[in-house]
Amino acid sequence: MNERSAQLRALIERPGIVVLPGAYDCLSARLAEQAGFETVFTTGFGFAASALGVPDLGLMTASEILDRVHNIVNSVSVPLVADMDTGYGNPLNVIRTVSECVSLGVAGIILEDQEWPKKCGHLEGKRVIPMEDHVQKLRAAVDARGDSGLVIIARTDSRAVLGLDEALKRGQAYYEAGADVVFIEAPQSMDELHAIAKAFPHAPLFANMIEGGKTPVLSPDALAEIGFKIVVYPLSSLFSAARAMQHVYKALKEHGTTGSITDMTTLDEFTECVNVGQFRAWEKQYATPDSG
Repeated sequence: MNERSAQLRALIERPGIVVLPGAYDCLSARLAEQAGFETVFTTGFGFAASALGVPDLGLMTASEILDRVHNIVNSVSVPLVADMDTGYGNPLNVIRTVSECVSLGVAGIILEDQEWPKKCGHLEGKRVIPMEDHVQKLRAAVDARGDSGLVIIARTDSRAVLGLDEALKRGQAYYEAGADVVFIEAPQSMDELHAIAKAFPHAPLFANMIEGGKTPVLSPDALAEIGFKIVVYPLSSLFSAARAMQHVYKALKEHGTTGSITDMTTLDEFTECVNVGQFRAWEKQYATPDSG
């Protein structure tokens, strides 16, 4: 079994809720790890915004997503859960996507039942594929992961399209197909969160907390009390970084200086974030007598 997948499975099996902070690049992933989180999550919304400056509407290719996931896996030592959208096609495409994730050392993935091109789960206009089609994709994913232990999180976006009852039905079918975790995307009230927990008393449940989204944003403790096992806050860092950049650019434009910005990371603090000390040590270790 892959070491990081084993670590993630251990986190899921232990008492308490697993909190996944969203990371949209290597720096945000490193900062999440340095803050003490035991696992991180890659956000497709954040990838689209940071890599292309576009909304999460299925505009990034599988190769672009996997390239960024590869870099993030290598930038942290904690398990990574990667948003793999729909798997980028039919069961054959899912097999390749899963195989790539296993080879990269990804600990867990999300596979959703939207039609491609997909949309952010909290945007309007989503469409879903037939339940039976996604069941087959999940079966292909389970087979493709082999003995890696890759955690498969089955997501359904059918709540917005076909209603909560259909979403619960799909969640059950996906769990029976071999998914490790059930993810009913975008429930719209506390009552719906409780209904999801009641419908899956034995399956690990995944909650998605997006500030300003369709689902009430709750604390990890509150979600654990309802019956959820994993919670992701995918866009908190992205939204916060965007606001901070807006402030600093506005100040620089209006005043010709950043002197009014008092909460920036210092140069020394930032170089510590990106581990300059280790690279300096390697430079010294491998320096030649005439290298200066």
